[in-house]
Amino acid sequence: MNPAHHALADALCAALEKGDADTVRTLYAPEIKIWHNFDGLEQDADTNLASLAWMTSVLPELRYDVHRREAAEDGFWQAHTMRGKTKGGTEITMPAAIRFTVVDDRITRIEEYLDPAPLMRALKAEG
Repeated sequence: MNPAHHALADALCAALEKGDADTVRTLYAPEIKIWHNFDGLEQDADTNLASLAWMTSVLPELRYDVHRREAAEDGFWQAHTMRGKTKGGTEITMPAAIRFTVVDDRITRIEEYLDPAPLMRALKAEG
């Protein structure tokens, strides 16, 4: 895998875990689109960063355990498990796969495949 892409992925995971939206924005190209399999919608950077702020507010101990990264012609794939603990203490585990498209060392597209049901169930149970 391209070393620059590996560094980009590491920087993104670290920023997401910290809830550092400013750093995430610098890793995104201005025209980025983020698609999720669970809703079929595309987000722009601002909408995605708002979603990420919500995620880190409900999962303050968010972390990404990366299992694998594979090169793609115009970016890379990453398989990871998103883990966290809700404010109510429920442990959350969500396996995911993400396809990143990269141009000029910035992420231009993300296609994220995950099932958010474990988090939604925990938040519903915690009220």
